[in-house]
Amino acid sequence: MSPNPTGRRHTHEGDAFLVVARAFNAPIEDVWASVTDPERTARWFGPWSGDPASGRIAVTMLVEEGAPSMEARVLECVPPRRLVLETGDGADAWHLELDLIQCELSQVTVELSHRLDDPELAGQAGPGWEFYLDRLVAAESGGDPSAVEFEAYYPSQAGYYRALFTA
Repeated sequence: MSPNPTGRRHTHEGDAFLVVARAFNAPIEDVWASVTDPERTARWFGPWSGDPASGRIAVTMLVEEGAPSMEARVLECVPPRRLVLETGDGADAWHLELDLIQCELSQVTVELSHRLDDPELAGQAGPGWEFYLDRLVAAESGGDPSAVEFEAYYPSQAGYYRALFTA
C-alpha cells in the first residue's frame, strides 16, 4: 500500500515551491544534526564532503542507482534553523530550502521546499522527497531507512504532484 502524499504547492514572491514536511519529537539541535552532519545524512540520503564554509559541498546519493555524486552550493546556512542549497546549473538547477520550525518544546517540523514550476518534474520530485523524508523519519526514530521503498511512492503519487503544478 502506498503512503498518501502530503506535499503542497506554495507560492512565494512569484516563485512556485513544492513543500513536504515531517515532524520530529526531538530537540532542534538533534534534528539539525540529522540533516547537516555527513555521518547522519548518510543514514537516510547520503554523505557529503567538502567545506560548507567554502560554499560548495559534494553529496553522494547512496540510494540512487550507481550512487551518483553531485555538487551542491550552500547559499544560506543558519544553524539550527535554515539551510538553502542549489544543485545543477542553469535550467537544470534545483533550488532547495530546508527549514526547521520549533513547534513545541520538543517538537520540530522539517519543511523541505523545492522551487519548481514544471508539472512533470513535480510528478517525479514530489514522490522522491516523500521517500527521502520518510527515510529521515525512519533513521531518526530508530527504524530501518532501507525498509522505506521508493516503489511505494512512485509512480502512485506522481499524478497528485503533477496536478498540484498544472495550471
